[in-house]
Amino acid sequence: MIDLAATVALVLLALAGVLCLARLLRPASLADRIVALDALLLVLVGGLAVQAVLSGKDTYLDAMVVAALLGFTGTGLVAKFIEGRGV
Repeated sequence: MIDLAATVALVLLALAGVLCLARLLRPASLADRIVALDALLLVLVGGLAVQAVLSGKDTYLDAMVVAALLGFTGTGLVAKFIEGRGV
């Protein structure tokens, strides 16, 4: 049963990743692209969570924390940059 749930989760995460990439590649403002990148990173973290459940290894959890912290820091820095630019 857990394999079915993980497969469904991975398919939905893949769909979300494709939609984020479409939003990223579509001509939009810098803020929209940053939000799309941040959402794509969250999809990646979700995928790592599913893999951690499937494999039972806690190494994925460390990678999740690092990716989430990098994403949070990067989004904050870009938001500060955009605010200073007045975009």
